[in-house]
Amino acid sequence: MPWYAVKPRDPADPRWPLVTAPVLTIKAGDVDEARAKFEQAYPTHPFGTPASPVPDAGMSGFREDPDALLIEETEEPSSPTR
Repeated sequence: MPWYAVKPRDPADPRWPLVTAPVLTIKAGDVDEARAKFEQAYPTHPFGTPASPVPDAGMSGFREDPDALLIEETEEPSSPTR
């Protein structure tokens, strides 16, 4: 099963849920499955302030705007080092 890099088309998009990670790597069967896994894991807009978000309190993050995400096949990520 291939790996996919998921990132916002606009790096400054406030809907991106991972402030410290500009790209999320997901293992999926195809691009559509990678998008579905991302939307399941991060279903809503950030709401409130970055220091105090309220989960599941806004509209669907990228679900209504599929062109806002770039999803490309990528290499398997390396294991994290400590």
